[in-house]
Amino acid sequence: MASVSREVETKFSVHGSFTVPDLVDPDEGVAGVRSEPALSLRATYVDTPTLRLAREGITLRYRTGEGAPRWTLKLPAGRRDATLSRDEISAAGPAAQVPDELRDLLTAALRGHVVAPVAVLKTQRLTYTLLAADDAVLAEVVDDTVSLVEGRRVVSRFREIEVEEADDPRAAQACAAAGRLLLAAGAVAGEQLPKVVRALGPQAQQPSDLPAPPAVHRADPAAELVRWSLRTGLARLVAADVGVRRSEHDAVHQMRVACRRLGSDLRTFAPLLDDPRTDPLRTELAWLAGSLGEARDLEVLRARVTRTARQDPLAPLDPDALALVGRHLHEQEQVAMDSAREALRTDRYVDLLVLLADTATEPAVTELAQKPCKIVLPPLVGAAWNHLAKRAGRLAPDDPDDDWHRARILAKRARYAAEVAAQALGKPARATAADATAVQEILGEHQDAAIAADRMSALALQDPSDAALAVTCGRLMERERANVRAARAAFPRTWAGIGKRKSASWLST
Repeated sequence: MASVSREVETKFSVHGSFTVPDLVDPDEGVAGVRSEPALSLRATYVDTPTLRLAREGITLRYRTGEGAPRWTLKLPAGRRDATLSRDEISAAGPAAQVPDELRDLLTAALRGHVVAPVAVLKTQRLTYTLLAADDAVLAEVVDDTVSLVEGRRVVSRFREIEVEEADDPRAAQACAAAGRLLLAAGAVAGEQLPKVVRALGPQAQQPSDLPAPPAVHRADPAAELVRWSLRTGLARLVAADVGVRRSEHDAVHQMRVACRRLGSDLRTFAPLLDDPRTDPLRTELAWLAGSLGEARDLEVLRARVTRTARQDPLAPLDPDALALVGRHLHEQEQVAMDSAREALRTDRYVDLLVLLADTATEPAVTELAQKPCKIVLPPLVGAAWNHLAKRAGRLAPDDPDDDWHRARILAKRARYAAEVAAQALGKPARATAADATAVQEILGEHQDAAIAADRMSALALQDPSDAALAVTCGRLMERERANVRAARAAFPRTWAGIGKRKSASWLST
């Protein structure tokens, strides 16, 4: 079983004769410093031959010298000022083989590439533990002399000091104080880079295989916005991957949205693309979104049940039956999540990532795509908006749920088309995106209520002998159908208000 922790540290560069100053600072809450036993650490880092992981800010190592030998994967978790923040995931395993649970988390980053040892670092470590007046640990200051070795030969050596926060609300203040004392003693604020990245040098600091796309402007060729869309979508997908595998909140939603945005953008930009990869790409994105759908629907449904149960405080529902509903839905969600994660472990998923990365790197475009965004985009977004307008204008209160759901899908497409256009065209496109979002939200409430009602009906029949469960599910279903009717009644006002604002007047429809 892997252990997970958040590592927040600040690095300082120091010369070989640097002396660590007295780090006691009562005014900043550091009442004492405890020197720990010296350590001799040996870490073997693995990566691809092109250092794909290092260039993404990811490190994977096998280390000895501190407790039991273990593998550790460190994933970027954002930066705060000059601080390096990473999620640290450790697991036991033989030195010759990366544990499956860590390799699984690297699927999106590696995309089928194989890792092998790329560096061995030997570190002589001195550790100073900063203590509060109540003896609580606030931080660790580690003084590391690091050697990059090849066999018995030392290739390079450097020394750095890390100030790492403990899990204490006073830790940040203590770390800032320690940093000031180190700087005053002659330390230099270092680059916030993992040790192996610093040791391996320039190659490890090259741009990643998924570089952030440059900004796109009105006068730029529309082809640049196509590239921006695909690269941004791929980055969203990869960013959500680890979260889904680790069951992080909202990760399934984010990955599903990333799939749908990409599919919608490929549809919007179809007149600009002359690339045989786009059709299979849309098919595979739809497959992946479908694989995530049940888990996401149940995540939404569980939250709705809690909200709907409180909808009428004067008519409370049976708490025991509600708890049983929650357990049933939770069990179904766990099964759906396992199924979603299995989809991410297939060759089909890896092939999708490779196809998307290849297409995003250099999509084949039409002659129209060479014209400026300001000319090309209005009719493309206008087509998506016009499809929505036709459907929305025909909706009637007694139409089937599927007709209302179709309008919601068209609202999403119009929103996504306007949002991607806003990267180049700015304010008018953002206004249209905001109006499409308003339509999507009310139709989304309609769809969620309709699905919830159907689910409650099915759950009531799951165990006909449980009268309390059947009654509670029936009452929840009635409330959700009332929510459906409320959304249908409110929709005409929302749509009429959008027409009055004329946010889509810039479009060529």
